[in-house]
Amino acid sequence: MHRRVWGPAVALALLMMAVPTASAKTGLPTRAEPLPLERLFDNTAVSDDARPGEADFDGSGGSLSARDLTAAGWTPGRTLTVQGARLTWPRRAAGQPDNVRADGQSVRVRGRGEALAFLVAGTAGDAATGTGVVRYANGSRSSYRLTAPDWRRGPLATKAVALPHVNTPGGQLAEKARLYVVTVPLVHGRAVSSVQLPRNADLHVFALSVRAGAPGWTGSWATSTSGYTAVGPWTDRTLRLVVHTSAGGPRVRIRLDNTFAAAPVRIGSATVAVQASGASPRSAPVPLSFRGAAGTEIPAGAQAFSDPLGFDVPADANLLVSFHLPGTVTAAPVHSLAVQRSYLSEPGDHAADATPDAYTSAISNWPLLTGVDVGGGPGSVVLLGDSITDGEKSTPDANLRWGDVLARRLRDQDVVPHYGVLNHGISANRVVTDRYPGDGISTDTGGVSALNRLDRDVLAQTSARTAIVFQGVNDVRWGASADQVIAGLREIADRAHARGLRVLAATIVPCEGEARCTAAADAGRSAVNGWIRSSSSFDGVLDFDAVLRDPARPSRMLPVYDSGDHLHPGNAGLAALAEAVDLRVL
Repeated sequence: MHRRVWGPAVALALLMMAVPTASAKTGLPTRAEPLPLERLFDNTAVSDDARPGEADFDGSGGSLSARDLTAAGWTPGRTLTVQGARLTWPRRAAGQPDNVRADGQSVRVRGRGEALAFLVAGTAGDAATGTGVVRYANGSRSSYRLTAPDWRRGPLATKAVALPHVNTPGGQLAEKARLYVVTVPLVHGRAVSSVQLPRNADLHVFALSVRAGAPGWTGSWATSTSGYTAVGPWTDRTLRLVVHTSAGGPRVRIRLDNTFAAAPVRIGSATVAVQASGASPRSAPVPLSFRGAAGTEIPAGAQAFSDPLGFDVPADANLLVSFHLPGTVTAAPVHSLAVQRSYLSEPGDHAADATPDAYTSAISNWPLLTGVDVGGGPGSVVLLGDSITDGEKSTPDANLRWGDVLARRLRDQDVVPHYGVLNHGISANRVVTDRYPGDGISTDTGGVSALNRLDRDVLAQTSARTAIVFQGVNDVRWGASADQVIAGLREIADRAHARGLRVLAATIVPCEGEARCTAAADAGRSAVNGWIRSSSSFDGVLDFDAVLRDPARPSRMLPVYDSGDHLHPGNAGLAALAEAVDLRVL
């Protein structure tokens, strides 16, 4: 995969030689032998509800509930996948040391990948931050900065899991306890040998690992979790979801995400097939497996990848991904605006059905399923956007989102590689403000902000090489200042560049005539666009504003491109956006 050439500031930060650690007692340099993290545990975070005094996570007697952790599926010794990283919850009973207070300890870590993943929480009331060092097998080092949000006050939008109680010596409090997965960049291509933790005793580390890249895989289809909504309830039902591929390949795997959830979800079985029509497969669905088993349980906040399956995935085609839910599901993570009919079965495991007969209900969202990867290929382009990218006002079931048209252009040429295109648009999404708070049953499916979902929806995506950021209109329509949007876009670019991604920015298209597109909103839009066009923060600019605007009245869309609501382009406008992309900048 192509990697960005580091700028001088980033290169200096990544390649600087670390200052040797020093003993707190003598002030002399020390060179401690790296040890596995569990041998360094010096703090107890988890207590039995009946014996809360056996743990003191925060120095004031507060602790996590072992019962709540078990209810979330976070059991001792269990390996969870979060944001593509495999992290093992400490194999310790309640009341035993289960985490490290960061104090410069040297931790044995092995692996080669694009990021370090830490399972952390802070206990200072505010975020706990510090700088550490990564040592590589070739003798080089890089520095990293790690920030752990507070376990009781940190943002719910970015947490890995939230537990419903806090244990204290005086009794249990009905208050959310949070744990976070935070990733930091590694020097690409180098094998990690050890990690020196920061020095901040309020920064607690439960687990860490190298998040490997995805060599041999290209993301073909993806979507973002936009909320956690009430469903059904579904008991012993099968979902047959229709998704549209961008790139094709000879192998397939799927990704299921239990994002924002408070409890595990059980998958009984799963299959994949090419769609003939509706819920009918072209041929018998092929079973998928999860670590060799027909099904899997996904803990709260975690994800599951299916095992690689030899299966010929066509490019630019509809797949049927079917999975059985054997238990009762009353709420689920969903992508709300699919612009695509999918199907729900009558009771029973119908994942392997070669006929549509059991699928008697249609649904218009995508629950749980967030990705389809194909074997081989050159990697993927990720679209980070709002309802225009999500396909609002495009013809349902026709795959006419601008990302779909871009994928067809890539497939039908030989100037640049046939990249996959991953659509992470969320209708109503904003750059700097959460529409959904990130916890609890959702009544708003506008998602957490682009800043808060960047790690999950861009940086952790399969073989991502380029991100296209096309957001901001909802921010200015709802009162955010141009400066706030600009600061958010700049942060997105900086964080993505630190991971070696190319970042392209698209200008915000005009929307005069829509109720919230006031003159003030248009002034903010124009200011953001002026900054995008002149900024050095991006590797390229897609001037979508210039593509769609009416030359006679630049604050509105050309009528031929307007869906009729003056905010969303119709099919012709979406196609015009995709056609305007110079494929060579990808």
